[in-house]
Amino acid sequence: MWKKRDFELQRELMVKTQIIARGIKDPLVIQAMKRVPRHMFVDESLIYEAYGDYPLPIGENQTISQPFMVASMTEQLELTGGEKVLEIGTGSGYQTAVLAEIVREVYTVERIESLAKRAKETLDRLGYKNVHIFSGDGTLGLLEYSPYDAIIVTAASPDVPPPLFEQLKDGGRMVIPISDYFGQTLVRVRKKKRREIRERLYGCVFVPLVGEYGYR
Repeated sequence: MWKKRDFELQRELMVKTQIIARGIKDPLVIQAMKRVPRHMFVDESLIYEAYGDYPLPIGENQTISQPFMVASMTEQLELTGGEKVLEIGTGSGYQTAVLAEIVREVYTVERIESLAKRAKETLDRLGYKNVHIFSGDGTLGLLEYSPYDAIIVTAASPDVPPPLFEQLKDGGRMVIPISDYFGQTLVRVRKKKRREIRERLYGCVFVPLVGEYGYR
């Protein structure tokens, strides 16, 4: 039976060997990864694998992303601490918690209602007050709370969903995996005077983004 200190040691080792060793430098991201108890976001049967260097299933054919991918995508958003962020694909709520450790407000949308409910229960239990969870089509975003300083999409889309780009503040950043014939690429999109500036980052593997502006 593991104790709280055992998980803390595992988390410290994860950050040292999987996050910092691979080039993550943003101190806000590193501190967030040190604070969020990843083992609270996985199924009890997988709790001893929570700090492993790989994604894990969370049910409904969805996964909790590899720790490095969570840290890297967060770093690519270039957060400073006062932002309002939109997350598409709540999943387990782990990425949500990492964002909530850094920014002012996190609005997050999950298509699968049972996952949204479970994520809310976990985040509430951990005391996050700056997270707002919604169930619905994430490709439509959340217009009523826009614009957002940053948007993170945790599923692969055939292209940038137009509603998400519209809801991004001028000067804002979006990080999104985009699929094409050759595979998936993580892309950072900057909005400048309503123009879209794309930067290809690296290859990745995510579940498909399902919705009106994603996959059917």
